[in-house]
Amino acid sequence: MVGLLDTEDGARAEWTFAAAPDAVRTARHVVRDTLRDWSLPVAVAETAVLLVSELVTNSLRYASGPIGVRLAAGGPVVAGRPALLVEVSDPLPDPPVERPAGPDDEGGRGLGLVAGSARRWGTRRGKTGKTVWFELPLSG
Repeated sequence: MVGLLDTEDGARAEWTFAAAPDAVRTARHVVRDTLRDWSLPVAVAETAVLLVSELVTNSLRYASGPIGVRLAAGGPVVAGRPALLVEVSDPLPDPPVERPAGPDDEGGRGLGLVAGSARRWGTRRGKTGKTVWFELPLSG
């Protein structure tokens, strides 16, 4: 399900994906296409796609149930600079745990990528699970 809204504060989009193997690929495609349609800088869009991919993978790996992805461009402003806000939600209430990854480990780098790439990030509990969010600056 896709819902696109244009508001005074910017554009918004939201999707819900079944916890199925194709969720990560589908999320990457819809986020990339949406950010391209919004004419966001390529570097911002590609970083957002990478981080969404990591967070949806985590949700798929550890939670069962629907995975939500939300985008809001232009709304959150920090120090006078607009940002892209991205949220990934799932029904597991436990927050993700950042863990060190060894050179040969296949996992364990997702939250480190989020922390190192985003202007700000965090988690919050909801009524039926949690949301991991991050912001990417849209200008200098």
